[in-house]
Amino acid sequence: MKTIHITISPSGETKVETNGFSGGECREASQFLEAALGEKRSEKLTGEFYANHSQPENQSQQEG
Repeated sequence: MKTIHITISPSGETKVETNGFSGGECREASQFLEAALGEKRSEKLTGEFYANHSQPENQSQQEG
């Protein structure tokens, strides 16, 4: 399941965390929140960001 969690600290600092997205989908999904919340101070990418879930449809084999 794809989810976006927003945490707001007592000092007003916010944290946006996405789960269940692969590759750049997380950035696309949370872009509107990040724009509304203001300047991004840091970003931590998880393994899901680097995951490659798609396989090439046409793979050719070379005979040697």
